[in-house]
Amino acid sequence: MKVPFANLTRDEQETFFEGDSVEERIRKNVNDVMNRKNFILGDYVEKFEKTFAEYCGVKHCIGVSSGLSALELALIGIGVNEGQEVISVANTFNATIAAILKVGAKPILVDSSPSNYNINIDEVKSKITSKTRAIIPVHLYGQIVEMDKLKESVGDIPIIEDACQSHGAFYNGKRAGSFGVAGCFSFYPGKNLGAYGDGGAITTNDDKLAEFLRKTRNYGQSKKYCHDERPDNSRLDTIQAAVLIEKLKVLDQWNERRAENSHLYREMLEGIDEIKLPNERRKGEHVYHLFAIHAEKRDELEKDLEEKGIQVGKHYPIPIHLQPCFNDLGYKEGDFPITEKLSKEILSLPMFPSLKEEEIDYISNKIKEFYS
Repeated sequence: MKVPFANLTRDEQETFFEGDSVEERIRKNVNDVMNRKNFILGDYVEKFEKTFAEYCGVKHCIGVSSGLSALELALIGIGVNEGQEVISVANTFNATIAAILKVGAKPILVDSSPSNYNINIDEVKSKITSKTRAIIPVHLYGQIVEMDKLKESVGDIPIIEDACQSHGAFYNGKRAGSFGVAGCFSFYPGKNLGAYGDGGAITTNDDKLAEFLRKTRNYGQSKKYCHDERPDNSRLDTIQAAVLIEKLKVLDQWNERRAENSHLYREMLEGIDEIKLPNERRKGEHVYHLFAIHAEKRDELEKDLEEKGIQVGKHYPIPIHLQPCFNDLGYKEGDFPITEKLSKEILSLPMFPSLKEEEIDYISNKIKEFYS
């Protein structure tokens, strides 16, 4: 059996809309964009922004060109600049840290929580200084950081959520992107809500911030050739919005299937002492962008599964503080032991909505065979 890490084609070809598949609905929208030749901003972007804001439970959504752009613009929007500090977590994709550096601020890293791989909230308070201007927690793998506890720890310091892996996730009845001054999303194709290329969004309840972001992403314009803000070109493409509108309609169903798949994995992998399954705080909150296990002999297991037709992933094998491009941050091996341990043990198993029970059974049996 061949089991891909993800299968966007299979996901999108399922029928949801009275005989139409997601893919068929997307094609109709894209053809409409092509026929009208309206490729920059326009109706589809406005419609998606309105719908996604309502979905997340916030007043505003501003579509941008990527998750990195979302983080960078959000930082600029709250006034972060050179000489200031932004606290984030060592266990993340490098875009989180790149955004901080792009605005001239200094990233201050903390280690991961041993229970759920997210930011270690207990360490955050000790890193706050007079230069601290913002906190960026990362809702890693699809599970939201304990935001009430984090807010209590940091007081009035603005929080920008890196929600790039947590589309639709809940915490205490609220969705990702609705807790901080801003929530930042990526719509990279492999995300729970993915476009057909790069794309991103910022969610916020702050009217002034939303107005600033809408201008800034579009060359700083309040109207054509009237530039109120320093310009940036970070617009969400109209075609990508046309794709996202249809996928958003089935996001909750897709997330439910991811959760069902995670519970099948838990049943089938139970009792294997050499692996540790991901922690789930409460059923129905985690959206499982990834199903990441701790695995003894991780690299050997990865090779064995790949040889048996099972695609897996490692997130992330080289921690942020040990990446060559971040050498000048001044961190060294041993500074973040939990993150470093995760980098050597985490293995992400196939996870996507249309993953079949027999495929999960096959994967689980091959893992059992490896350790036996």
